[in-house]
Amino acid sequence: MTQVSQAMTRGVRSIAPHDTLVAAAQAMDELDIGALPVCDGDRLVGMLTDRDIVIRAVAQSCDIDQTKVADVMSEDTLCCFEDQSIDEVQSQMADAQIRRMPVVDREKHLVGMLSLGDLAVKGSQDEAGQTLEAISEPASPDRSGQSQASAGMGGGSSTQQKASGGGDIGGGKTH
Repeated sequence: MTQVSQAMTRGVRSIAPHDTLVAAAQAMDELDIGALPVCDGDRLVGMLTDRDIVIRAVAQSCDIDQTKVADVMSEDTLCCFEDQSIDEVQSQMADAQIRRMPVVDREKHLVGMLSLGDLAVKGSQDEAGQTLEAISEPASPDRSGQSQASAGMGGGSSTQQKASGGGDIGGGKTH
């Protein structure tokens, strides 16, 4: 049985809750990633995704030069332990529909990240594919709560989109 420690990425960069969203976005750009673990010292306290920055800050007209990571991060972060089995963690990722999970030790100190990519490269490609399929359900985005702003940008309601010949674009959660 393969353990998380055998597939995870070590030496992960994190960001502090008091850092600004600009610093977080610059780190994401520099590292070409879409999510950063948020740590107070070396203890995991949350996760910040590029989607969090857009939805919880930019879309709400927050001043991203002044807004802190703590203001928009997800606090109740699902994480796994480095000594857990890959099978168990893949099941958790599928159930929660997440593509990456922070890896912590038993004192909740960040020791790495486990991504769907790690699972595909270092584990069973078949199981990684099944996990991706579960993460991506439903395959169509939920458009029930769209704002008026989306109608003029190609988002619109599903009836407007069908009338214009547009199709749905990939689904699943982005974190």
